[in-house]
Amino acid sequence: MLATVLLVIVSISLIAVVLLQSGRSAGLSGAISGGAEQLVGKQKARGIDAVLIKATVVLSVLFFVLTVTVAYFL
Repeated sequence: MLATVLLVIVSISLIAVVLLQSGRSAGLSGAISGGAEQLVGKQKARGIDAVLIKATVVLSVLFFVLTVTVAYFL
């Protein structure tokens, strides 16, 4: 029961974190000038983007573990 509630909370949090992230080429300017930058020089994510990326990884792993746990005990 507790794992199911945690799974719902983690699922909603994961959706929110993914939606808060900016796209790889945000907007029209990114589509025109940012395409070569993605291939040649990958810039390290800074600020809030780095936090969101780390939160996505942590929530994804937690989601996977909770899903397996809930499936095992049902």
